[in-house]
Amino acid sequence: MLISTSKTVALCSFSNLINAADRALMPLAVLQMSSEFKWDMYSQGWLLSAFPIGYFSSQIIGASFAKRFGGKNVLTFAVLIWSLLTFFTPLFAYSYRILMVSRILLGIAEGVGLPAVVQIFSTCVLMDERSRAFGYLVAFGSFGQTAAAIICPHLTWRWMFLLFGSIGFFWVSIWIFSFREIKIITEDDDFIIIPPKLTNRTKWFDYFKSSQLWSIYLAHFSMSWTSNIITTWIPFYLSRYLGVSATALSFTAVPYIINSFSGILAGHLADSLIMGNWTVLSVRRLMTTIGLVGPGIGLIIFMGIDNLVLAFCVISMCMALLACNSCGHLANHLDVAPNLSAITFGISNTIATIPGMLIGPLTAELVVKSGGRWLPVFLIAALVNFVGAIIYYSHSGASQII
Repeated sequence: MLISTSKTVALCSFSNLINAADRALMPLAVLQMSSEFKWDMYSQGWLLSAFPIGYFSSQIIGASFAKRFGGKNVLTFAVLIWSLLTFFTPLFAYSYRILMVSRILLGIAEGVGLPAVVQIFSTCVLMDERSRAFGYLVAFGSFGQTAAAIICPHLTWRWMFLLFGSIGFFWVSIWIFSFREIKIITEDDDFIIIPPKLTNRTKWFDYFKSSQLWSIYLAHFSMSWTSNIITTWIPFYLSRYLGVSATALSFTAVPYIINSFSGILAGHLADSLIMGNWTVLSVRRLMTTIGLVGPGIGLIIFMGIDNLVLAFCVISMCMALLACNSCGHLANHLDVAPNLSAITFGISNTIATIPGMLIGPLTAELVVKSGGRWLPVFLIAALVNFVGAIIYYSHSGASQII
């Protein structure tokens, strides 16, 4: 990568680190907060699902804004707003309703972030560098979750939000003065990639009529289902059912560390295959299949484990394999819709937010109704992954369609 491209990928990836860390705070803090504010499991479930509701509503709008106003401006605004909401969460928590509203607003602000990054990548990252760019982007998201998982168990819940909110303010100050939109084409300096336009005007129906796009959307949905189960409920499961102490929960950072490095390695491997004799489509399908089928098998294995060490190993394996999706269907947006990848990604991320809205109350309902058994939760997640992998493999493409 050129220096300018590397700096762009690094800054955008660090914004995703903050994004992921801030959204991970509530699952880590909810046990402390529930003890203080006397919330039952249903209240916890709805609170954990408030963020995805906001996240769901802002993806497409954020993508449209990024396309119109530029990725830098939209990303700056998004990080500033979600950092403010994170920082003031200790104040909002004294009212359950206000806290719910703030979580929804946090989701709206964070939902704008990734489409803005994809818009930036679509003009700044070359074809044979996109896998690793998305690998770093997703890996830094895992680094954010890792940082939260390591640091937060050693803090009171109020300091969790104050600390990570402040980090967001720091990033905004660096971003404003360090990054500029690319506007010129030269051989020695920055460059801009201008893919061919297939039509003069793209209608909204075009984003939904293609089976190739739907294969991406459904693969993203499947990945999100498993990711939300692991991120949202595994800390709770380990604490309540395997007896892990609050301090020992910091070891849940291990799967995220593995996920981060796996994403980077998978990205470099995918780009190496593309520069070799592999077609882009073959690489996208391979990485998506590994990223969905592997974790599905892992969750089936996890159902029968009651040993803490084995549980950590299996979850680590699931997270490592999930990272392969970054250079599979996630990078596929820039292949099939290079001019409009921010919007297609926004649509995909909107659909992928549905599991986040369902998993909180659905998991609580399934566990309560089944007498405390988690078998239905993990079995459903595995089946969703298998179906998503089959659909993607049979319907995906890598040629520009819009």
